[in-house]
Amino acid sequence: MFRLIKNMLLALTLTMVMVVSAWALSLQEAAERVARQYDAEVVSARTVERDGRRIHVIRILTRDGVVRTVRVPADER
Repeated sequence: MFRLIKNMLLALTLTMVMVVSAWALSLQEAAERVARQYDAEVVSARTVERDGRRIHVIRILTRDGVVRTVRVPADER
């Protein structure tokens, strides 16, 4: 009985992880979205973890020559 419950919990956990992954925003998608939104060129992009949440940190160069840093939550679409 314990083994059945353990396997069911494992299956449920794996299912939840797959669903969350499907909603996660990749670094490349975030960088492309920010570049379009600001009509800018991406200078650098990286993913960091802050307070248990993943955040994409994207540096862009605007047409005015200004470098800006945009932070996008990785777990939201």
